[in-house]
Amino acid sequence: MKIYPFALFIVVLFSCKQPTKTHSTASTLTQLSPAELHKTPFQSHLDGSKRHYYVYLPKGYRSNDSFQWPVMMFLHGNGERGDGNEQLDFVMTHGPLYEAWIQKRDLPFIMVVPQLPMFGMDQNTASYLSKRQEGSFPKRLDKGTPKRFAPFETNTTMEGNPSNDDFPYEGPGPILGWEKIEKDLLFLLDSVRQHYRTDPSKYYLTGLSYGGFGTWYMASKHPTLFAAISPVVGWGHPDLMDSIAAHQIPVWAFAGGRDGTIKPEYFYSGLNKLESLGHRNVRFTNHEDMNHDAWTRIYGGQDLYNWMLTHKKDSTQ
Repeated sequence: MKIYPFALFIVVLFSCKQPTKTHSTASTLTQLSPAELHKTPFQSHLDGSKRHYYVYLPKGYRSNDSFQWPVMMFLHGNGERGDGNEQLDFVMTHGPLYEAWIQKRDLPFIMVVPQLPMFGMDQNTASYLSKRQEGSFPKRLDKGTPKRFAPFETNTTMEGNPSNDDFPYEGPGPILGWEKIEKDLLFLLDSVRQHYRTDPSKYYLTGLSYGGFGTWYMASKHPTLFAAISPVVGWGHPDLMDSIAAHQIPVWAFAGGRDGTIKPEYFYSGLNKLESLGHRNVRFTNHEDMNHDAWTRIYGGQDLYNWMLTHKKDSTQ
């Protein structure tokens, strides 16, 4: 595989090209530098294809040449897959990048936001992928912010469910998930670490639905990377918990009580396994009134971001 020179200021994996799309904001109220969003090219380890990912730089990043910033990697859900090129903007549909860039919230993280390939799922899966309209992702407005999405409709009552060990998936979760591009995720994190001012003790991982499963998987396989993790509407299989417990990675998991897609009853076995292994920092919040889109409340609030920033990696790791 060819290695190309690194381009100044732009995180590039095996390429020296400038980002093909760079967004910036105007700062009129303070002297802090504006937030930036960089569409950054790289060559995938999976098949050698050229893809892109987003690097979000928070407001103030350019204002202080010595400050080291926390880093958050966000793994999206199944409906936001794409080619990593023309379809990359779908990763802004939900989650922290939607909050920071589309809703213009001041979230103090460098964000690393890749896109999971289709792997043919747009040909033989749910209509939300096969019938997705190009350009239907949310867009940042010059003035103001767009209206937020309406919550998912639900006809179920709030009842609660006992733990269920009869998992519909084994190991990392549903098929063709984030484990397929594990090497890409590691390389992107390493690239950001090398070329941006990051705090090595404050690397965080979160994801929703498919990305929640990916969060559990990546933390299990690479437990020394992250200061804290937050899987949202994606449960973790008990087989993944040993290394997470051994390294005492703080966990805050979330479920939607009315979620018929990723049911909360499957969360308990993995979380109980963590506690049985002596994990001392496990949180689980079940938004009993919410459907699968519980992520709208979770990422739309402030508690998760504040919680992440209270955690730092052990300096010995």
